[in-house]
Amino acid sequence: MAENAAQQIPGADDEQAVSRLRDAYDRILAELRKIIVGMDQVIDETLIAIFCQGHVLLVGVPGLAKTLLVSSLAQTLSLTFKRIQFTPDLMPSDITGTEVLQDDPQTGERRFKFLRGPVFANIILADEINRTPPKTQAALLEAMQEKKISAGGEDFLLEEPFFVLATQNPIEQEGTYPLPEAQLDRFFFKLLVPYSNREELKTILDRTTTAHVSEVEAVLDGPAVLEAQQIVRRVALAPHVQDYAIRLVLATHPGGQFATETTTRFVRFGGSPRGVQSLVLGAKVRAMLDERYHVSFQDIDQSLLPAMRHRIIVNFEAQAEGITSDAILKDILEKTPKMVANA
Repeated sequence: MAENAAQQIPGADDEQAVSRLRDAYDRILAELRKIIVGMDQVIDETLIAIFCQGHVLLVGVPGLAKTLLVSSLAQTLSLTFKRIQFTPDLMPSDITGTEVLQDDPQTGERRFKFLRGPVFANIILADEINRTPPKTQAALLEAMQEKKISAGGEDFLLEEPFFVLATQNPIEQEGTYPLPEAQLDRFFFKLLVPYSNREELKTILDRTTTAHVSEVEAVLDGPAVLEAQQIVRRVALAPHVQDYAIRLVLATHPGGQFATETTTRFVRFGGSPRGVQSLVLGAKVRAMLDERYHVSFQDIDQSLLPAMRHRIIVNFEAQAEGITSDAILKDILEKTPKMVANA
């Protein structure tokens, strides 16, 4: 325990890294705001997921600039970017790649050669991921979790940093396939993309219906992103704050020791261990962005909804009464005390 505590004491280099991360974050925001209007919270939480090595599921109606956000983000981070349009006829090999028979120019023998698919990039935009059958959706599972692709008896490692940013349309359900819970759980955050307000729509029109031209510039590169991801994990987490995060996740388990009345009534299955990992790591980035080297209760609170909303499966009664996972999580936040006496 003492050794772990010692590792969490920030040195001068770590403090400088925190300051650099905050500066880079501000510069990334400034670049993205040249292209993206509004969506500040979505951008903020997407960057938090990236600094935590996490994948993101963006849910919103068409036309809200989800694709533009992802492509612009790749430019600011100097990362390679590929877009995969998920359709009902998309095959797993269309994502991972395929083996083709080719002639060896030296020996003249015919050999199978693996041609890499679009998943071999730093940032993957999985557009309308729920429009393809589960077999094809599963092609992303290994890549998202293991950072590798298996084909023809060989493993092909994906270059890091590697992120999947998937979009999902919540209104057109005909011809869609619900994402398996195992795949949903692999997304670090699920973010809800809101409509633009009056002022934002005015700015959008001023930029897109005139001769206005904006371009984003690179702020970070791959090695800098990887360095930030390592610094995040060294941010201090006090035992009582960690216990609070654990109790919040346990409160999503119906009938459990920390479950609220709302949880027991409306939840079918609660959050997994990945949920509390996402909750804590997201809180650590929030602390760093506030130039602190320790996690606060408020950092945990702010990370709860994006980290857990897709990890709660509500029951039929909740669906019938229109009770969402967000409403259940807000109830848990309200009723879970920050501090409890030791058992």
